[in-house]
Amino acid sequence: MAGTGAYLAARPDNPGEKTMDAQTAALVREMKDRQEIYDCLMRYSRGIDRLDRELLLSAYHDDAIDDHGSTYIGDVQGFADAAFALHGTWQEFTQHHITNHRCELAGDVAHCESYFLFRCINKAAPWYNFSSGRYIDRFEKRNGRWAIAERVCVVEARDEIWGPDGNAGNTGYVPATRDRSDVSYQRPLTVDRSRFTR
Repeated sequence: MAGTGAYLAARPDNPGEKTMDAQTAALVREMKDRQEIYDCLMRYSRGIDRLDRELLLSAYHDDAIDDHGSTYIGDVQGFADAAFALHGTWQEFTQHHITNHRCELAGDVAHCESYFLFRCINKAAPWYNFSSGRYIDRFEKRNGRWAIAERVCVVEARDEIWGPDGNAGNTGYVPATRDRSDVSYQRPLTVDRSRFTR
């Protein structure tokens, strides 16, 4: 690996076998962790768009909490129920696109901010809706498996049907701010239990 000072060295006791030095091993471990976290986000998007409950839930730990605003706030099983009822009842198809993605790794915990674009075709007019925002996640690696432990969905833009008055009325979701009070800066990220769906 040119320029990094890292390399594969021959083992003294077995010159034909190569072993990674500590720097290379750490880099490979970090790259693997980052890829597994990103793969988890892709499973979420595919699972929710295909209404595949098993795939969706594979993105979360069993005790995960999701604050999805006006859709549902609480345990992940309840979120899956609410999300599938919503999308299955009202939409013919949905697309959850992940765009900008930032991941802060700290051992077996990662704090991530992933921008999303949501687009759907409805079963009745108005035919199309659009929204965008960010998934703010605390990932944890447990027993070698990365998954979402806590999530806050922040919605920042909605179309003129869902948001006819701009951002006014967008009170169901944790509000976004353009400073360090934004939920994306919270460490550790923790969903406010007082917001749970009753």
